Amino acid sequence: MRVSFVSDIHGNSAALADVAARAEQLIVLGDLLDYIDYRDPGAGIVGAAFGRDPVQQLIDLRTVGDFAGMHVLSVALWETLADPRGTLDAIVDAKYRLVVEALSRASRPPLLILGNVDELDRWTAVADGTIDMVDGQVIELDGVRLGFAAGGASRRAGPPPDPATDDRPWRPFIKPAADFARTVASLGAVDVLCSHVPPDLALMRYDRVPARAEMFGPGLLESIDEHRPRLALSGHVHQPLVQRTRRGRTECVNVGHFARWTTPFEVRW
Repeated sequence: MRVSFVSDIHGNSAALADVAARAEQLIVLGDLLDYIDYRDPGAGIVGAAFGRDPVQQLIDLRTVGDFAGMHVLSVALWETLADPRGTLDAIVDAKYRLVVEALSRASRPPLLILGNVDELDRWTAVADGTIDMVDGQVIELDGVRLGFAAGGASRRAGPPPDPATDDRPWRPFIKPAADFARTVASLGAVDVLCSHVPPDLALMRYDRVPARAEMFGPGLLESIDEHRPRLALSGHVHQPLVQRTRRGRTECVNVGHFARWTTPFEVRW
C-alpha cells in the first residue's frame, strides 16, 4: 500500500484535490485553514475579513517578534465587527467546504486529524460525518497500526475556556497539555505515531524563519521512547532545522509544508 501524508494545507484546496485523486490512501495531519497568509496578506481568514493592509500590519509585527502587539491589534480588528463570530464562522465554513470537496476526490476514505489552526466545531458541522476526524484512534492499514493525536497543546496554567461561555471569534484547536498527553497515552503501542505538532525534539520544533521553537505535543516523546514506533510523523513547523531525525529506532519526520510545496510524504508497506 502507498500511503500519502500531508500537513499544513492552509487553504490550498486545489493542490489537495490533486493529491487526493492520485493517492492510494491519503492521510491529512491538520491545519486545513490559513488564519493569516504571510505570503499573500489579502488571503487567509483575516485577509478575507479585514483586507490586505491590516494583515500586513500583523505580519510586520510578527517579523520583528512583537507577538504581544499582534495580539492587541488582532483583538482590536475583531472588535470592529458587529458580529465577529458570525463573520469568522462564515469564512471558515466556506474554506472547509472546499476541503471537503477536495477530499471527495479520494478513491478511498481519507484519514484526517485537525491541527492547531483549525476549528473543531466548524469542521464537525461542515464535514457532517462525511470525513472522520480520527483523533485518539488507532487505525490498522494492511497490518500496520497508526495512532493519531490531533490539535495543538497549550502549556498555560488553568482550565481551558468553557465552550458554553467562550465568546472569542477565533477558537483554534488547542488542547490543555494534560489532555493532549492523555490522548497520546491512550494510543498505546503503534507502528506509526501521527500528530499535527511534533515531539519535543529541538531539531523538529525550531522554525528557521521566525527563529523560535514552536509548539510540541506533550507525551509524544515519551510514547516514542516507550513504544519505539517505526515512524513518528508530524507537521506544524514549516521550516524545521531538519526534515527528519532519529530517536532510538524511531524515524521522526516532518511531512512538509504542503501549502507551499504541494508534495506528500509517501510511505509504502
